[in-house]
Amino acid sequence: MIKPFDDTYFMRKALQEAEIAFEKGEIPVGAVIVVDDRVIARGHNLTEMLNDVTAHAEMQAITAAANFLGGKYLKNCTMYVTLEPCQMCAGALYWSQISKVVYGARDLERGFITMKTQLHPKTKVEGGVLAEEAGELLKRFFVTKRNLN
Repeated sequence: MIKPFDDTYFMRKALQEAEIAFEKGEIPVGAVIVVDDRVIARGHNLTEMLNDVTAHAEMQAITAAANFLGGKYLKNCTMYVTLEPCQMCAGALYWSQISKVVYGARDLERGFITMKTQLHPKTKVEGGVLAEEAGELLKRFFVTKRNLN
């Protein structure tokens, strides 16, 4: 059976969210949550706009997906996120019982793998999907930020 969409298709949707964050002056991280090949939630970083350290792309998407589904558990859902989730977001993903997390670039400083944070035992994890594109967007953001300061 041929899947109509693949991981790169949905990661490109997450990258579109990251671009929105970039345009708003936010660290460019984007996320989408998918169920049955359908995007049910989107999010991008809003920490500066909301003055809220918890307003990460993943948190925005988790809340939107829970609202869409009418419940707090994201079983049978996949999150596509452009940067490896941090410890806080990994904790929220753990509690949501999401079925799969696909991330783009690794976060070697603050990512959940480096921090040794566990996701739910049933959650599958795949990394490196469009990692180069996600990493380039982050690099461009920080170069731009440094040049403005």
